Amino acid sequence: MNPTTLFSLAHKIALVTGASSGLGAHFAEVLAAAGATVVLAARRTDKLASVVSRIEAAGGCAHALVMDVTSAESVQQGFTQLDEMFETLDIVVNNAGIASAPRRFVDAEEAQWAAVLDVNLTGAWRVAQASAKRMKHQRSGAIVNTGSIYSHVSGNQKADYNVSKAAIDQLTKNMAIELARSGVRVNSLCPGYFATAINEEEFNSDRGRAYIQRLVPQRVGEFSELTGPLLLLVSDAGSYMNGASLIVDGGSVLGPI
Repeated sequence: MNPTTLFSLAHKIALVTGASSGLGAHFAEVLAAAGATVVLAARRTDKLASVVSRIEAAGGCAHALVMDVTSAESVQQGFTQLDEMFETLDIVVNNAGIASAPRRFVDAEEAQWAAVLDVNLTGAWRVAQASAKRMKHQRSGAIVNTGSIYSHVSGNQKADYNVSKAAIDQLTKNMAIELARSGVRVNSLCPGYFATAINEEEFNSDRGRAYIQRLVPQRVGEFSELTGPLLLLVSDAGSYMNGASLIVDGGSVLGPI
């Protein structure tokens, strides 16, 4: 029952998708710092190499894997490479995703809708299924799907993104039910507002700052504030958590957003 042991990921093999920047890169660094050997998957090889170097410089163990979640062939090839590298897959953080520019539902084009759903939902499904097949066979594993506060609440001019993240919540629950008796846990981590390369310009604008002040916490989150919740979901500390949707948002969903 030692807390250090409970959260340790020593000797674990972990895969993080969307790991070349933002939250995905942070998640990979957290898992490596906790002792896991981490495989970082994304499309941008130069960005992946930079994060891998950062992890190795900190004393961690990391590998880069090129994977485009919008391509079934790319995902299959990626998992084939994983099988060649390691005998097991213990942890998956299914994080690849994109945001969309605000637009009214009636003005959205089908191509825009399809692009968001293809990455955020179908891409996540591809990785989740490939991971689940391997973990079910080995009868152990933890999968974390990255959701959002918009998995739980709605928001104006975000129909494509909101639908994709609401669907991630249902995907998580269905996976959890089907895999529970195979020793595989599936949960979702649902961040609120965190500054990333995608949104920091907006958050730093007058309109963005005014919006943040209307939120319950009156600030955006720090990446470090997702460290504990992530480790809880992937480690023995969360061994009885399955099908949960863990919101980390400073209480933003408690007020109008």
